[in-house]
Parts: sequence; C-alpha cells; structure tokens
Amino acid sequence: MSEHHHNHDDQQAPAHPVTASEWDELYSTADRLWTDNVNPAIIAEITGVTPGSAFDLGCGEGADARWLAAQGWSVVGADISEVALDRARAIDSRGTIAWTAFDVTADSFDRQYDLVTASYFHIASDDEATFHKLADAVAPGGTLLVVMHDPEGMRAHGRDPEGFIWADDMVRMLGDGWTVVTNDNRERGIPAGGGHHVNDVVLRMVRN
Repeated sequence: MSEHHHNHDDQQAPAHPVTASEWDELYSTADRLWTDNVNPAIIAEITGVTPGSAFDLGCGEGADARWLAAQGWSVVGADISEVALDRARAIDSRGTIAWTAFDVTADSFDRQYDLVTASYFHIASDDEATFHKLADAVAPGGTLLVVMHDPEGMRAHGRDPEGFIWADDMVRMLGDGWTVVTNDNRERGIPAGGGHHVNDVVLRMVRN
C-alpha cells in the first residue's frame, strides 16, 4: 500500500474501513488508490530468499504481489475488496499470481506457504486469533513478514496505537517455535499521513 489517499483515516475522518463493502467504497473513490511501487521492506527482506509459494494478505491493487512473482514466487494475492482485486487482475493476469477474495477473520487458509506477507494489515489487540491464523499459514522453514505503520504514523492516520498488536507482541505470542530475523523501526522512504508517518515497523520471522 502507498502514501496516496490516506486522508480517509486522518483525524477528522470516519472509522477505518473494515468490511468488504467499506473497502470497496474506499477503492471506488479513485481510479487508483495506491502507487504501483513495491513496499521497500519487501525488497529489503525478501531479496535473496529462495522463491516458493507466497501469500500476500491485503494485496490491494497488487504491487507487492507483482514484485514477488517477478522474483520467481508463486503468489496468492488476497484482499477483502473485489474492486481492488479486479484492478490487480486488469494490471497483471499472469498465471503465477492467483488474485483471491479473502477475509482473514472469516475465511481459512487452504494450505501453508513458504512466505506469508501482511503490509499495513493492522490487527486489533483483542484479535490474537487472527494473528495466529496468519502465522499458522506459514510452512515449516517459511517466512512471516509483517510491515506496520509505526506508532507515530498510526496516530498520523488518526488511529490509536494502543488498539493494535505490535511486533514485540507477535514475537511473544509465537514463542520458541520461531526465529526472529528482523524486528526494526525504519524509515519508510516516502512520508504519508500528512507527512507525519515517516517510519515503519518491520518484523520478519522464520518458522523453525
């Protein structure tokens, strides 16, 4: 996801989209909601990882999924919004990407993957079950990559950081069966949220 059209969740805006219809409505406000630039954290963390199967949760219009496919991954690009998926399909219909409607709170993963990514898919602090479902979809030896707005960036987007599960929480919740490769707060490259969102939290873990 990108820096464009983040005003919808600034301080004066209504609640952040949650349901499929709310996300469809948001995507329908613009011909393109996000840029076609891959998330820098994906490039930094996944370059050099042996390609396999990947599940990109909250793929939006598909920039990260397209980059992964170009590196040789077989990708499921999953999103709750059919509008976003229709755009992703129109941009790239290659067979190595399966654009799939998916609501992680209601739907089940059909298998385990060598890589599961979730960029700016923030999980509520009272919804540990969703995070465990995400982690359980990672195959043994596989990678979980989570990228989040940092707390300051979350506030810039009009959301309370206290209401979400953070990287340190995720490390604690998964325990000894995982190895932490990256747990970092880093510059995101292009500021968003009115210029106040400048850093991302990046967590990469490998399942033992």
